Amino acid sequence: MNKTINIIGAGLAGSEAAYQLTKQGFKVKLYESKHINPNPVQKSSNLAELVCSNTLRSKSLKNAVGILKAEMEQFDSLILKAAYNSQIPGDDALAVDREQFSAYITNEINNNPNIELIDEDVTTIDDENEITLITSGPLTTDNLKNEIKRLIGNQKLYFMDASAPIIEKESIDFDQVYLSSRHKTGDGDYICIPLNETQFNEFHSQLVNADTIKPKEFEKEIFFRGCQPIEQMAKQGKKVLTNGPLSPNNLEMPNGETPFAVVQLRQDNAIDTLYNFVGFQTNMKWPEQERILATLPGMQNMKIVRHGVMHKNYYINSPKILNHKLQVMRKKNVFFAGQITGVEGYVESTSLGIMASIGITSMLNNVKLPKPPSTTVIGALTNYVTNEKLKNFNPMKANMGIVEKGIKTEDELQIYHQAMLDLKKYLTEITKFYKI
Repeated sequence: MNKTINIIGAGLAGSEAAYQLTKQGFKVKLYESKHINPNPVQKSSNLAELVCSNTLRSKSLKNAVGILKAEMEQFDSLILKAAYNSQIPGDDALAVDREQFSAYITNEINNNPNIELIDEDVTTIDDENEITLITSGPLTTDNLKNEIKRLIGNQKLYFMDASAPIIEKESIDFDQVYLSSRHKTGDGDYICIPLNETQFNEFHSQLVNADTIKPKEFEKEIFFRGCQPIEQMAKQGKKVLTNGPLSPNNLEMPNGETPFAVVQLRQDNAIDTLYNFVGFQTNMKWPEQERILATLPGMQNMKIVRHGVMHKNYYINSPKILNHKLQVMRKKNVFFAGQITGVEGYVESTSLGIMASIGITSMLNNVKLPKPPSTTVIGALTNYVTNEKLKNFNPMKANMGIVEKGIKTEDELQIYHQAMLDLKKYLTEITKFYKI
C-alpha cells in the first residue's frame, strides 16, 4: 500500500513505530526537532537518546516489564534489538551503553529506504488529509504542544522527570565500597556504597536541606512517579529511602554483614568507565550534587561527567482522548504513542509505538481491530491508557496490578505463560492484515 505516515518525534516510540510501519509497506516521514531546537537534557545527536536511566529494567519473566519485553520480541522490536546489541552488565536488568544503543537505532532508521528523517520543529498538523502519529514524548516543544492543544482540547496534564548523575569509575575509592547484586545472578554488577545508621542520617539530612532548582509556575504539578527526585523522596521520610533506592536488602558486605543502607552505582557504558547513581534522579543544583554526593564513602574524589537535571514532561488525558487503536476519537487521522500517552518507562513507551502501528494499519486496511488481551502486559497498558471509564488517570508503568489474571495463580511464571498464549491468539487475529 503506497501510503505515507507522518511521525512526530524520533525517540523510542517514534523510531519503533516507523520501523514497524515500513514492514507493513508504508512510507514514513519521521520528524525530529533536536538537531535544530536542542534542549538542555539531550546531549547526543543520535535518535532515541536515553536521557534518564541507561537500563530497560528487569529481564525476569517473573515481573511485568520482563514479560513485556518477551511480548515485544514477538513483534521483532527494533528497540529491543538495539538494547541486546548494546547490552552491558547490570545484574538482572537490561542495561545498555547509551551511545551504542542510540547509534544502532539511528543507523537502522537512516538506512531504511522507506523512512525519510526530517529535521523540523513541527508547528502544524494537517489532520484532515494526512495521517499523523505523535510520539513527541516528555520533551514536547512549545510549538508542538500548542498544536496538540488544538487537536485534543485542554485535557492535558504535566508531570516532571529527572535524571541521575554519572561519575567516572576511576574516581571511586574502592577500598570503601564493594561489588554485589540484589538477585545474586551476576558477578557483582553493582558498586555498593555502605552506610551505617549515623552516616545514613547525616546523608538524609543533607538531601532534605539541599539547595534545589525551583520549578517554574507551570511546572508546579506532580512529580513523575517512576522517576521521582531523590531529595523529594527524602522529604517524605527516611523509610522511603531505606525501603527504596537505599534499601540494603540482599546487599551484604563481603564480611557477611548487612549495612543500614546502601547506595548503588550501575555501569553506564560498555567500556566500563562510567557509573550512574541508581534511583538518584535529582533537581539539586549542580554544586550541591557535587558537595552532597562527595560525603558518601568512597566518593570523596568522584568526578561527575553528567549532573542530574530536571526537565519538563507532558502527557495527555488519554482515556478521554484515545480509543484502543491509540487514535484520537475526534480526529481520526491522528494517533498518539509513547510516554505522552501516560505510560512510564522506556519499554512501555516503545510498546505503545508497536500498538499504534497496529492501529494505523488496521484503519488503512479498513479492518476492525480487536482489543489486545489484558492478560498480556502490552494489552493491559494499552487498555489502561484508553479506558474511558477510568476516573483518575495517572501515568502507569508495567506492573502486575493492571494485568488480568487469566488463571488463578500466584506463580508469576504461569502469568507469563498465559500472557504468551493469549498474545499468540491475538497475533493470529491481527496477522490477517499486519505483518509480524
